[in-house]
This record gives sequence, C-alpha cells and structure tokens, in this order.
Amino acid sequence: MKTVGVAILGLGVVGSGTYTILRDHREFYRRTQDIDLSVECVLEINKQKALALGIEENRICGDIAEVISNPAVDIVVEVIGGVEPARSFVLAALHSGKTVVTSNKELFCKHWHELEAAARRTNAGLYFEASCVGGVPIIRTLIDGMQANVIHSLTGIINGTTNYILTRMAREGAGYAEVLKDAQALGYAEANPSADVDGYDAAYKLSILSSLAFHTKVPLENVYREGISHIALQDIAYGDELGYVLKLLAIGKFDGHKCIEARVHPAFVRKDHPLAAVNDSFNAVYLQGDSVGDIMLYGRGAGALPTGSAIVSDVIYAATHGEAKYSGFKNTEHAEAGIRFVTDFKSRYYVRFTAKDRAGVLAKVAGILAKYNISIAELVQKDGSSESVPIILVTHETTELSVRAAVEKIAALDTVEQVDSVIRVEG
Repeated sequence: MKTVGVAILGLGVVGSGTYTILRDHREFYRRTQDIDLSVECVLEINKQKALALGIEENRICGDIAEVISNPAVDIVVEVIGGVEPARSFVLAALHSGKTVVTSNKELFCKHWHELEAAARRTNAGLYFEASCVGGVPIIRTLIDGMQANVIHSLTGIINGTTNYILTRMAREGAGYAEVLKDAQALGYAEANPSADVDGYDAAYKLSILSSLAFHTKVPLENVYREGISHIALQDIAYGDELGYVLKLLAIGKFDGHKCIEARVHPAFVRKDHPLAAVNDSFNAVYLQGDSVGDIMLYGRGAGALPTGSAIVSDVIYAATHGEAKYSGFKNTEHAEAGIRFVTDFKSRYYVRFTAKDRAGVLAKVAGILAKYNISIAELVQKDGSSESVPIILVTHETTELSVRAAVEKIAALDTVEQVDSVIRVEG
C-alpha cells in the first residue's frame, strides 16, 4: 500500500475540518483507495489549537521551511487564505517539488499563472477544487466530466453569505442590515463583509470557473462586479409579486470563438428556474454544454467539512494519479490576444422609479425607452402618496449601455423624483 504524507498549512475552520476528515477516514481510504494518507505535520502558530485536535507536538511546525524540508511530506495543503503569506508558502512548496492543494480562491485567481509556472518547472501537482463552491465538485466536473462539450454558459450562486442574506430578506421581510448582522453572528460573514456582499468572492470564483469552462484565461480585471449592499427590501417584495426571486449571480457566457461575458451582480430569476430554489447558504452552478445540454450541481458552498471534503478529494486524486495535469490553455496574467470581453451585454431589466403623480409621466418615460430601442414587457404603478407614486417596469431583452443611457434620461425628467433601482432579470 502506498503511503502519502500530507502537511496542512493553517488550522482555521477549513484546515481543522480537513485534518478531521483525514484523521477519521484514514482506514476508509486505506480500504477503498489503497493509499495511506498520513498527516505528517501542520503549520500553525497557535500550538494549543493543534494540540486540541489531537496532533502530536512534534508534528506542529512553526515555519514553512520545516514543512518543505520534511522528506515525508508529499502533498502540502494550503488553507491560510488571503494572498500573503499564502503565496510565498505555496511557491516554496512547489519550488521544492511538492504537490499543492489549495482552497484559496483569491490567491489562485490572482496568481494562478505564477503558481502553475512554478508547478510545471518541478513537475509538481497543483489542485484547487476547494477554491470554488465549497464541497460541490465543479472543478472536477469542468476538467474531467465536460471535456466532450463546448460550454456556452455557466450561471451560478457561488457565494453562500449573500445567498443567505437574500433568502432571509425574501422569506422574512427582514432588512439588509439586520440580516447581515445575523450572518456575522453565525459566522457566515466576516466582521468586514465586503469580500462577500460587494461581490469580490464571487468574482474570484467566476474568474477561475469561466477560465476552465471556456478554455481561455478570464482575468479578474475582466469580470464585471456589483454587490448586494444597495438592494432594497421593496424590490425583493415587488419582484416576488411579479414572479421573480433575487439572487447574486455569477454569469459566464462564451460564443465558442472569441467573445466572453463574465459578470457578477444581483439578478432576478423566475420562480420556476432551478436556481430560484437554491436558498440559505447553499450554492449551485448551472452549466450549458453543446452536447450534454443543461446540468446543475448543487450543495453546500462553504463550511469546515464540505470544503474539507473537496480538499481531501484533491489529495486523493493527487495521490492516485502519477502525472500532474495543468490548465489546457495559455495561462498568463492577462487574457490572450484576440479575446473580446463583452461589456454591453444583453439582459432584461427591472427598473423602479418614483414619479410625481401627474398625467403624461409614463408617456415621457416610454418615449425615452423607445429612443433607445427598449420595449416594456411589464409595467406596474403602485399606490403612493398624494404627490408621488412608485412605478415598476420590466423590459424585454436589451443591452446594458442602452439601459444605462435611458435611465440617466429618465432620472433627469422633471416629473421623476428619482430612479430607485435597476436590477437585471436573467433566465
């Protein structure tokens, strides 16, 4: 039986979960995978945290040099998070010829090209299943399950924190600030929640997933990003009346040649769309391949054991596959020459504005929309005060820049007090 030595860098939530799985399932992997996965050492500043997990003191390292100089370590698992010192530690491991498994989406998104170049130089493995969508095996599906397809689109709910917040707002009618506070108390959101609620986390993941799906580098700089902090409870309620559910979506589209869309933003989806039923902290990715058609993967997008599951899956894969496999595209810092990233993308749009209760307002608004070739699919005027009323309209499919220009003109009308919200409608 083959023995494979593992080192874990960091014993936070995910690192502790990974160690627990490796410890508790060791005999199971011996029996089912014919390998003995031995945690040879951990890198953890807080020694008491390691000891509390039952890790022997002589296996607790204080610096990366101890880890990479240990001849018994074959695979290094990085679960520190952030860019530094994780980047330096991973590069040190790869330069020493050790295979690396990481869950670090920010590091991988920003430095994938650099890490892969280092891995290629020493023929080391580089695995990152846990970087996107927690325990859902989306990376392996894209690499090893969808090779027969040209993937034309992926649409995902890939951030559990924002999905939890939007689910609670819709289900209970609770305000954004209140639910965010609860999410922080439950550990779903950090004290500084910007990475989640401003869409950065989802943008990192979309950069990685769309690069794999479309077989060309989709850098973070080419991912449009918009968060949920501006979302009003009224819009969730009005959307519900119109048959929609609001989600933070990550959307990638590919024409099969040179044009790519990559965008993260709140969007309404119809209640009968599969993604509409993905609630709380769960994640899902909806893929469309030219041969297989539609596929959706669903599961827990975060947490100690779900993410640990993805990490250990990579560890087992690396231990049982002798030859390292790298990205099948030109993996550089920026996109390949000739790739065009679409910024004037197409969608339907939900627009809510507050207008003075006077005759002719809708005629003026309709005139502006017509000037930009925007047609109205639905229009609702809600009850308001004696002086002003909220008006909601949903457009047929149109272009982003046309809507922006039209909204600017609508906001300038003397009969319109303000444009309250503009939300894309997908699916």
